[in-house]
Amino acid sequence: MEKEKKHYCHHNTEDMRCETVEVHEELIQRVNEKMPDEEELYDLAELFKVFGDSTRIRILFVLLEAEVCVCDLAATLNMTQSAVSHQLRILKQSKLVKSRREGKSIFYSLADGHVKTIIDQGREHIEED
Repeated sequence: MEKEKKHYCHHNTEDMRCETVEVHEELIQRVNEKMPDEEELYDLAELFKVFGDSTRIRILFVLLEAEVCVCDLAATLNMTQSAVSHQLRILKQSKLVKSRREGKSIFYSLADGHVKTIIDQGREHIEED
């Protein structure tokens, strides 16, 4: 069995471009076989955009601790109910938050364990040295 040759693209660290052009066909083929389709990539990018707003992150942090109504969220975050509702709508459309009605109140919670995992992984990443 022939050993696979390893090719390294030497680059200038200032401009992040290769100093020589050497296309690694096997690598490109392997990556392309695993690449999700455009629709999935778009959906993933849209999901991460939702995490790009610190107000929504603050709401998610509250929901990590407890199921709450809009009144409680607004009071906790020192925001108007209208502003909180707007952000909750975005979080709900992205399937990060779910709601349930109890009498005249609607209570919000994280949609599933994936949301906590994403936040935990993000925090771990930014706390790395």
